[in-house]
Amino acid sequence: MNERIYVFKRFERFWHWAQALLVIGMLVTGFEVHGTYRLLGFKQAVQWHTLGAWSLVALWIFALFWHLTTGEWRHYIPTFDRLLVMASYYGSGIFKGEPHPYRPTSSSSKHNPLQRLTYLLLAAVVGPMIWGSGALYLFYGSWTAWGLTGFSLQGVATVHTAGAFLMLAFLITHVYMITTGPSLLSQLKAMVTGWEEMHEA
Repeated sequence: MNERIYVFKRFERFWHWAQALLVIGMLVTGFEVHGTYRLLGFKQAVQWHTLGAWSLVALWIFALFWHLTTGEWRHYIPTFDRLLVMASYYGSGIFKGEPHPYRPTSSSSKHNPLQRLTYLLLAAVVGPMIWGSGALYLFYGSWTAWGLTGFSLQGVATVHTAGAFLMLAFLITHVYMITTGPSLLSQLKAMVTGWEEMHEA
């Protein structure tokens, strides 16, 4: 017997897809700025990359306000409870057809322990890498006035590129994880409609 749970609210779905489009756009333009390929041209790629960055900052400020005022931030509090169970499932159980060991709820725990830890690492490590180095890159002309003479532009660019590769790795893993639900597109459907189908073992 299947059960449907309303997990993702309308704003969450908007935030997710808007963020996904902006991140993908920034990866595409960012790697062109890096010189990986030529698509838009360097100048236009820089302009779109900068516009994407400011748009994402605005989106995150709005999302932070929404999470704080609605209490949805509680879904991201990391926990080690059942973390090893989830790691074991994704490491081997999923390939043996074992049932998913975690059931999300709309009221208190939308994300399993491994997801929470991943989002924490994104917020605490990857985010600061990208945004800190990106801001330094963007305001390179003000370094001297700010007394940042000890910084190296190449070093800042290396940190920014490393952060971009980590974000790309997360994106690829995230897309793969979408396909591991009860059916091929069930988790994708949940992020479109808000409803997640829970299948009994």
